[in-house]
Amino acid sequence: MSFKEYILTLSCKDCLGIVAAVSRVLAENHLFILELSQFSDPSTSQFFMRIDFRQSEDSSFTKEKIYLAFSPIARKFEMQFELHDKERRPKVLLMVSKKGHCLNDLLHRYANQTLPIEIPAVVSNHLDLKEMCSWYGIPFYHLPLTQETKKKQEESLLNLISKLSIDLIVLARYMQILSPQFCKKFPGKIINIHHSFLPSFKGAKPYHQAYYRGVKVIGATAHFVTSHLDEGPIIDQETMRVRHDHKIQKLIQIGEHLECLVLARAVEYQIEQRVFLNVDKTVIFN
Repeated sequence: MSFKEYILTLSCKDCLGIVAAVSRVLAENHLFILELSQFSDPSTSQFFMRIDFRQSEDSSFTKEKIYLAFSPIARKFEMQFELHDKERRPKVLLMVSKKGHCLNDLLHRYANQTLPIEIPAVVSNHLDLKEMCSWYGIPFYHLPLTQETKKKQEESLLNLISKLSIDLIVLARYMQILSPQFCKKFPGKIINIHHSFLPSFKGAKPYHQAYYRGVKVIGATAHFVTSHLDEGPIIDQETMRVRHDHKIQKLIQIGEHLECLVLARAVEYQIEQRVFLNVDKTVIFN
């Protein structure tokens, strides 16, 4: 016999009694805790908690009833909380330009069901990756972009996001800057991947710049997109040492591998409700 599983996430000002109050509500309603993570940040005085739980044999609670049972303590502690059904697969919009390594990695994980999401569409400002999306059976939307058409293109993008009821936007090497107005509409809902050379190696061909400077470590960073370019809260990072005899192509190969790995992890953390915004940084229960 299977039982419904849920994830409860919450944050509030830190104070005495939060863990006891939350656990008591779950126990009194015959809800069985599978995993509990918590963190109190003294620098922001904020408390964060993630609870993975399921119904027990003698519980007939629905999601709506759990909300009602939990609401009184949420009001008491002035919590921001969300309840997530673990069976629901979030709808993720992927955005790309010409490079396909991150897109291919995410589509492969999606196809073999190791990444439990739905991908209603891929959006690109170029046509280069249309054939790849067709091979995976994913709808491809070509939204070309120039400086003169940027506003119109973002309006089309917003309409598509609304039409498809998108939960998360992933920039899988989308090489265009989203407007501040667009970014502000989706706080904590847009994930970007970039080489962690930024801001040391800005502009075109960062791996070439790194090669000529003789770097010893390269890496990748996944972060939330904000109106401040490449300064959003960091979700995940990874690095790898390189040798003096590695050529430019080898650096690119290593870097692209790390980009795929880090982006996939960031998406996984996000859809599993393990990421909490904490002012300009994040709390990750991984």
